[in-house]
Amino acid sequence: MTLTGCGGAGGKSGDYPKKPIVVVAPSGAGGGWDKTARSLTKVLSEAKLVDQTMTVENKPGGGGAVFLADYVTQDKKNPYKLFVSSPPILINNLKKEGNSPYGYKDTTPLAQLTKDFGAIVVKADSKYADITALMNALKADPTKITVAGGSAPGSMDHVISILPAYKFGIDPKAVKYVSYDGGGEAIAALLGGNADVIGTDVSSAAEYLKAGKVKVLAVTSAERLSGDFKDIPTLKESGIDAEFTIWRGVFGPKEMTDDQKAYWEKTLKSLNDSDVWKKELQSNSWEPEFRSGDEFNKFLDDQEVLLKDVLTALGMAK
Repeated sequence: MTLTGCGGAGGKSGDYPKKPIVVVAPSGAGGGWDKTARSLTKVLSEAKLVDQTMTVENKPGGGGAVFLADYVTQDKKNPYKLFVSSPPILINNLKKEGNSPYGYKDTTPLAQLTKDFGAIVVKADSKYADITALMNALKADPTKITVAGGSAPGSMDHVISILPAYKFGIDPKAVKYVSYDGGGEAIAALLGGNADVIGTDVSSAAEYLKAGKVKVLAVTSAERLSGDFKDIPTLKESGIDAEFTIWRGVFGPKEMTDDQKAYWEKTLKSLNDSDVWKKELQSNSWEPEFRSGDEFNKFLDDQEVLLKDVLTALGMAK
């Protein structure tokens, strides 16, 4: 199947891309990676930014680690297969249990597209009125409070749940963390009284906050969010020196040519600037945050340092 590529966007070898492109979501259907991959391919096609057919493939397993091992070893020269990821590409490589020998340095980070943030959430009728009250109770007796999240120990929800305690001076290993299979199950555990507090992402907590079923004690953004979250304090303004961005971005294989990288840098920048993408962000309650090339790499380097610090404190770093 040969279709014409996008003009000279690829520089000297302006025939890239000259065949269909696959974007992999390293998860099952319905989660953040899957939604990002489907929104990305839909808008690139609708806005006529990519002439080629684009399809999404789901490759679940090990929080992205199973797919990444195959990709790094078998597709390192294949510029027709991209994938979406988020902080687990760092966490899986840094933790010692069930870790991945591969990380973002074994790929070509093309662009960060969106950002979400962590949220510390309790039931609407919880006795904890604010994050400081919860932290003081945790400090007094961590065995009395059950903290839950929708992913395994040492993973993203665990990091979000533990980060405030760690920065508050509590031994993160003393905090009782229970993992559930997905954010939906963690919220069900909270509402059912099986957990006192959960760490999740803002976009997952939004509908429950709107329905009056939960209280959000704090968010991990640097500044207050808008909309339904405008009255929720950040950790920083609550006196806890911590922030954490749940970025989502697009990656290519390690061995891409400069022309192929330049093609995606230009195309993904055009995507970010398009009205179609802005509508897509709104409909998914995603915040835009665009970084490409060197800037995205530098951001990943910085986040790796933060995550290594937290995992080391948990006794979970390799």
